[in-house]
Amino acid sequence: MAGRLLLRACSTAALQLRRDVAARPLQRALATGGGIPTDEEQATGLERRAMQAMKQGQDPYSMMKPKSYAGTKEDPNIVPCIGTKRLVGCLCEEDNATIIWFWLHEGDAQRCPSCGSHYKLVHHELPH
Repeated sequence: MAGRLLLRACSTAALQLRRDVAARPLQRALATGGGIPTDEEQATGLERRAMQAMKQGQDPYSMMKPKSYAGTKEDPNIVPCIGTKRLVGCLCEEDNATIIWFWLHEGDAQRCPSCGSHYKLVHHELPH
């Protein structure tokens, strides 16, 4: 007897819940146009921070192509770094297959030992 009463109560509650769900229109919170969500809508964590920074014109993880500089003492090539020194490779000539490696230290602009192009280390703070 108690089993039948419990079964009837559960089936009545399930029917009522099914009617309530069917009466409400289907809402799509994520998708703007009712279709597939965009990258901005489903990005989370560091990816979302990077996308928001890119919208503001910032490049937090140096993902974009670096700006071109003259490489002179007045307009050196800027090298971002989170420390006080960084290893830099210079392709001195366009057709050259040899890379000239040298350490770049914080401070004034330094020259490549082979071609004389200037590089300057700039402190770069990571966003996380």
